[in-house]
Amino acid sequence: MTRRREVYYVDHEGDFGLTGLAEALSSPAGPRLDAPAVLALAARTANDDEDHQLGKDVRLLLESPLPGEVLRTVWLAAVGGRFDPVDHGTDTRSWLREIVAVCPVRESQWTGEEPVVPEAEVRESVLSEITTASPALTSAAQERDVVSALGQVVAEADADLGFRLFLRALKAYGVTVPEDQYHRLLAIGERLAYPLAAVFGGLDVSWPPLDPGRRDFEFGFGLPGLSRLFDGEWDSWRHEGTGTPREHVARLTHADSGMTPGAQAAVLLEDVTRLLDSELSEEAITALWRTAARRRRAVDAFDADGRTWLREIADVCTQRLTVADPTYEPFVSPPRTDLMEPVAREVQHLGQAVSRETGTDGTAATLEHIVTTVDADLGFRFLVRIVEAYRISLTAACYARFRELGERLGQHPSQVTDAVEES
Repeated sequence: MTRRREVYYVDHEGDFGLTGLAEALSSPAGPRLDAPAVLALAARTANDDEDHQLGKDVRLLLESPLPGEVLRTVWLAAVGGRFDPVDHGTDTRSWLREIVAVCPVRESQWTGEEPVVPEAEVRESVLSEITTASPALTSAAQERDVVSALGQVVAEADADLGFRLFLRALKAYGVTVPEDQYHRLLAIGERLAYPLAAVFGGLDVSWPPLDPGRRDFEFGFGLPGLSRLFDGEWDSWRHEGTGTPREHVARLTHADSGMTPGAQAAVLLEDVTRLLDSELSEEAITALWRTAARRRRAVDAFDADGRTWLREIADVCTQRLTVADPTYEPFVSPPRTDLMEPVAREVQHLGQAVSRETGTDGTAATLEHIVTTVDADLGFRFLVRIVEAYRISLTAACYARFRELGERLGQHPSQVTDAVEES
């Protein structure tokens, strides 16, 4: 059977539906709620927060042939034992009926973006991951047969809901997931159109060591990525909420998007360190940052002195890394000298366009200096940022070379395709 799936990321930032409710109840630091309070929370979730999936999830369980003990087992696993309907004088199926009674029935509003995924394929993928995690999950939840119950939900009710209940159980019991399995879980969530945080939020992953040379970020990263956040043409940093420039830098250092905690800070610190240690003049560094951030006419003084500003950024990164991984000792990965010549050629090829569109005489020369004496990777990322910021069109051949260079540098394809246009 092939089913259209809801586009969950349209309406939710994190977990949602029955598992979102379970997350709200599972925090050991939060108060234990009684049955009326839980019902009130469910009603607010389904009505005020418009979580349409909550009622759908509960109906899937009620319409399934799953025995009451299986329903109780998966629910207790999802909330880490924090709320048991039996303790409140009812069985799980009756309690689910009370939940569904406060959830309005709403028809699915299809957007045209829904993924079409065969149920059998989802079921097979989820059951495989449950089997992989079976030893650790069984050890963590010895009082009940969580693995078997989750498998029954996937096979007899709904693979999508079963997957989210499986994720909740892993999180509630603090089961550590190997990195390779974590990426498979992300892939399943992506196929089902989950928001990323619905998978990685609260999940304990056996992360690899922090690597400042990591480049496979899907979104902005490093110093060129930070310049985008401070774009002076639309003052984006001012619209991200109140706070100082340092606090805005901190937002990027926390934006690891499900990667090793501290990954953004490690890469940003490496970029900053390379420029601080370079032979570039103070004026060149200041001009490069302000050009990339389109802040040439900005009146703020916080980044008027390039190296002083870089040291502030480095300090924010260090603070983040101290919390994310106290054992991490910052280092600078080897520069990409192997791609120096092809990246330098691209800078030279676009030199006149860069000067014309940015209105500067020295930006192209500074970029070439970074490529040839600091790091070709950093120079290329600054070039991409400037092409994006000033909407410099690329020929089809140049666009293809940019994509190839990004791939050879280990970047996610979106770093080029989302930033530059093919003329």
